[in-house]
Amino acid sequence: MIGLISATAAGAGARDRLAAAWPDRTRVYEGPVSDAVRAAFAECEQLVCFLATGAVVRLIAPLLGDKRTDPGVVCVDEGGRFAVSLVGGHGGGANELAVEVGESLAAQPVVTTATDSVGVPGLDTLGFPVEGDVAGVSRALLDGEPVALDAELAWPLPPLKVSDHGSYVIRVTDRAVEPAEREVVLRPPSLVVGVGASKGAPVDEVLGLVESAVRDAGLSLASLAQLATVDAKSKEPGIVETARRLGVPLVTYSAEELAAVEVPNPSDAPLAAVGTPSVAEAAALVGGGELLVPKRKSERADGQPAMATCAVVRRVARGRLSVVGLGPGARDLVTPRAKAELRRAAVLVGLDQYVDQIRDLLRPGTVVLESGLGAEEERARTAVAEARRGQAVALIGSGDAGVYAMASPALAEASDDIDVVGVPGVTAALAAAAILGAPLGHDHVSISLSDLHTPWEVIERRVRAAAEADIVVTFYNPRSRGRDWQLPKALAILAEHREPGTPVGVVRNASRPDESSRLTTLAALDPATVDMMTVVTVGNTATRDIAGRMVTPRGYRWQASQAAQASREVAK
Repeated sequence: MIGLISATAAGAGARDRLAAAWPDRTRVYEGPVSDAVRAAFAECEQLVCFLATGAVVRLIAPLLGDKRTDPGVVCVDEGGRFAVSLVGGHGGGANELAVEVGESLAAQPVVTTATDSVGVPGLDTLGFPVEGDVAGVSRALLDGEPVALDAELAWPLPPLKVSDHGSYVIRVTDRAVEPAEREVVLRPPSLVVGVGASKGAPVDEVLGLVESAVRDAGLSLASLAQLATVDAKSKEPGIVETARRLGVPLVTYSAEELAAVEVPNPSDAPLAAVGTPSVAEAAALVGGGELLVPKRKSERADGQPAMATCAVVRRVARGRLSVVGLGPGARDLVTPRAKAELRRAAVLVGLDQYVDQIRDLLRPGTVVLESGLGAEEERARTAVAEARRGQAVALIGSGDAGVYAMASPALAEASDDIDVVGVPGVTAALAAAAILGAPLGHDHVSISLSDLHTPWEVIERRVRAAAEADIVVTFYNPRSRGRDWQLPKALAILAEHREPGTPVGVVRNASRPDESSRLTTLAALDPATVDMMTVVTVGNTATRDIAGRMVTPRGYRWQASQAAQASREVAK
């Protein structure tokens, strides 16, 4: 919960706007400011104080204890101009909160944490548990001192300025090792524990078994990613509570799925009870990996039979491929999620002109692999290959990467040995539609007129189907110097089913500085004025030019009512 505190009417106005925007995330604290701050500090994970920074410093100073547990505090001036990350930038999430508050209130986020200021990822913000000399190693990264990366596990990381040797070390391991001097240990989520339990197995027995199995194998519980079991045990209290106490998700599989997993220690008991010869080992091994601790039974002090079993697997480190849509060109149409993925990537793959658009959003040390037009399949193969090496990779495309862009060739190349994340973007069709008015208010379709990869016969059949179905059509890749006859042909097909006065919107370089647009008609459009940077949208029989805007109503009933009204006017 985020506590909101203000002292004046101006501050209360901004406070109430934020409360209205985030009703489920915030709680307004009324009354004397000092009492409100103390209460919110004790009860909330984060605070937003609409007060002067000096006042907030004095109010929270006696309350500060440990930066690992103190709430993050953001201070917003009463004019709502700035959102300052004051305390708990990393541990308390105040840096991210300042950005969110800025977006909600149209305020400028102010983040002074050293790593964030220069674009170096904070070691305590990588999403992994971290131990050791975080401050010292972070300072070395900032000062350009040599920092060595000792990765016992090839886990995908954001770009870090590291070398083969250095007096400071970042170690990536799931082993239970103590950080040395000038060393930081990152704990990747590499361990899966499979669990089986008899009905009514006490939580202390299940939890004690898991903890001892991990500890005795010389592993760290901080690297535990999940508990896994059979569906029939999904609500077994001892297992459910064990997952809760360990702070990891409980993943379940059907007996059929587990029975298909080859294990070293099958048994008749679970086969009779839940329909699979193995629960603990099979559940841990479903996703593959190395069996570090074979099936192990709990030990009971009363000498009674064990009620729990577990097995520990180190899952295979998987690279991460993020396919990112950059939008139609304008910087403010690049989504926050896309920006976050760009900063997370250690390797960026993309068309050179798209890389130039977002180069300033990359963290220092990001490896950039760029190429020119016509190398889409090569870029897709490169991105997948880098991900298979265990890297965190971003593959960029314009608009939405899944629409006539890089997602299709990349996913055709990728298999299930890497994680793939899609990041949607604003398409050229949507950007053009917003400029034209509301041409896509009813059913619509996008068709590329490029026959480089698709035979013209197929394209023509699709255009004809859209024409006959009275669907609004947006043409991508409408005309180039080497393809000048396809657009006239497509327009002629549409003209067989639509009036000459059907509105047509033409937008070039949507959202970019040299953007241009015009509204014309099916009969008046000159294909020679169209190029590859243009999106052409042809309306259906219901589309109208209303006050210079292209509008397709959400339904057809309005036409009947308009016709009836016109008839009444004529009758008068």
